[in-house]
Amino acid sequence: MTRKLIKPDLNEIKKFQKKDFKKKPPPPYKTHAENYYYVKQMNNHTLMLVELVNGEVLKGKIEWYDDKCIKVKKDDYDSLIVFKHYIKFLQKDPAFIEIRSEKEPIEPAEASEKEPVSQEEEKS
Repeated sequence: MTRKLIKPDLNEIKKFQKKDFKKKPPPPYKTHAENYYYVKQMNNHTLMLVELVNGEVLKGKIEWYDDKCIKVKKDDYDSLIVFKHYIKFLQKDPAFIEIRSEKEPIEPAEASEKEPVSQEEEKS
């Protein structure tokens, strides 16, 4: 009895692989994370520190934003339009964070009324 060796046709296998194989789509060009951050800070009226490339620091609230610039309303009620490519970084004003935390006190965890027991007292 002779056995016949069955060889699959490689062209057919390649056709099936190409149909089943789908390329992962590239990530979106714009994730809208930056827009979400601006909207959140505008709605909360958060005081922001804006450091520019030249080292100057602006302190104020973000009034509106655009693709290329943001409008910062300073504490003395002056408004500045700053191009985004001149901004080194943005951060929340630490003083503003402390004020917010003082207004909303965090309830401390209830401490147990029992005093700690030493190991020697537990044994007796």
